Amino acid sequence: MQTKCHFSVLIHQQAAKYGAKPALTYREFGSLKWTSLTWNYFSLKVKQVSNALLNLGVGVQENIGIFSQNCVHYMFTDFGAFGIRAVTVPFYATSSEEQIQFMIGDAGIRILFVGEQEQYDKARRIFSKCPTLERIVVYDNSVRINELDTNVIFFDDFLKLGEGFPRQAEVEKLYAEANEEDVCNILYTSGTTGDSKGVILTYGQYHAAMEANDKCVPVGENDRVMNFLPYTHIFERGWAMLCLSEGALLIVNTYPKEIQQSLRETHPTCMASVPRFWEKVYAGVKAKIDEASGAKRALFLSALKVGKRHNVEYVCRGKRPPLGLSLKYQFYNKMVFSLIRKELGLENAHFFPTAGAKVSEEVEEFVHAVGINMMVGYGLTESLATVSCDNLDKPITIGSVGRPVEGIEVKIGDNEEILLKGPTITKGYYKREALTQASFDEEGFFHTGDAGYMRDGELFLKERIKDLFKTSNGKYIAPQMIEAKLLVDKFIEQIAVIADERKFVSALVIPSYPLLKEYADDHDIAYEDIADLCANEKIRKMIMERIETLQQSLASYEKVKRITLLPQQFTMERGELTNTLKIKRRVLDVNYAAEIEEMYKE
Repeated sequence: MQTKCHFSVLIHQQAAKYGAKPALTYREFGSLKWTSLTWNYFSLKVKQVSNALLNLGVGVQENIGIFSQNCVHYMFTDFGAFGIRAVTVPFYATSSEEQIQFMIGDAGIRILFVGEQEQYDKARRIFSKCPTLERIVVYDNSVRINELDTNVIFFDDFLKLGEGFPRQAEVEKLYAEANEEDVCNILYTSGTTGDSKGVILTYGQYHAAMEANDKCVPVGENDRVMNFLPYTHIFERGWAMLCLSEGALLIVNTYPKEIQQSLRETHPTCMASVPRFWEKVYAGVKAKIDEASGAKRALFLSALKVGKRHNVEYVCRGKRPPLGLSLKYQFYNKMVFSLIRKELGLENAHFFPTAGAKVSEEVEEFVHAVGINMMVGYGLTESLATVSCDNLDKPITIGSVGRPVEGIEVKIGDNEEILLKGPTITKGYYKREALTQASFDEEGFFHTGDAGYMRDGELFLKERIKDLFKTSNGKYIAPQMIEAKLLVDKFIEQIAVIADERKFVSALVIPSYPLLKEYADDHDIAYEDIADLCANEKIRKMIMERIETLQQSLASYEKVKRITLLPQQFTMERGELTNTLKIKRRVLDVNYAAEIEEMYKE
């Protein structure tokens, strides 16, 4: 049952309720061993942080920066700050020096918490350029701190400032004064246009989000929840807060690249993720099916066909499957699907929220078919994550983003834009009054910039309005829809569709370099390096044939006609991706202007 209280005291109330029960499972920086800590210990550390922050002179509603990957120290800092009514401003661990310098200056940050060596080094280099910045606190004890940095301390030393709770009487007073109008977080989002803006999130918004999600998201105290996405991401942040309020155990994943191994080691029941995770799972399983012997391959394909009928056509639609189909599914579930789930570390799978980008219907059907409850949803930083999500106790339509959560009013405006109103919607952007005013209509509805429609109580997304391309032939192209279709291919790691003001659709493709090398070796294709491989006509033709198979259902004017294989990935360092790994199309147009022009030569 959810504990309903202000975040300033949530961990302490949960400690009173659960005591010695494990609250967080994690790995120390650089360690391979998983460790757990109890709710009581969690509460103790949060109190220490609150007292230490007061000893550093942190005031009510002062902004504190957190520049780190996921770790337990991050959780201690967040809730310790909430306890004294301070505001936490999370930065992505991959943020550039320019980005953190801007955010520190814009938010007037005096104290910055950093994770590992990379974050410390970046913070140190911009320290002198940030007039407000006074102190850096380092989480990882193995970080090499420059001996001249007298304003830097380790988190363990910071905690000593709060040992024995010397300011607890003041902390208790601040608990009593905490209210829902206080700002909880400022989350900076660059978006695909590159404009950086701080989204204001209040405790009132969080409170409304916790209550609304409690009614439709069945996470509970027996769940083991993997925190895969960064806590800076509103999806993971809102999800983690919900799970803590329900008493679930959080598995803190510090190293995202090791997620599949982490899943197999910790056996979570739930995990929030973006569609790309499931696209890779699908591609991996599909590759194994393709490589299997005739009999084994036939077994897999038959199992998926039955799984799709049973789970997608019946269970998802709220219908009872026929007895014969149920018996077949039980057989395949035991013989095939349970093995797939075990290989993923998901033997105890409960449900898996998925949002952040368009989910391919092919991938969504596959995940359901193998017996994993994917809960597709939709949300924004400005809506404190969830606007809508699948409800496991109501009919689910593949391709929808679920049903609006309680309290959210959805209106379809001009150009089919989704407009939102409700208690979880931000009051605006930090120090951006003009932008705030422009983001709401005269009735107080927030402009999402996403096009969509409602049908039978479910919300369906069409496209980001500003991302729609118009070809020189006057046809409108939805690039994200096309990209989602093609990303299910195991050979495609990243793809950017090009079409705006062009005669036809083309694409910049980042292939899977290891699979490309494997293919070349198997087909006696000589090459010197990745660039040579990407330029090879046989390789390009093979990728193009796979693309043509995947885009058969598209209209002729939507189909990719030409591609360029790139020998380097899109990166945040070159400004080509946002911190949430969304493509910045304007930057790609500049960075790959020559390659794009080459695809349109007669």
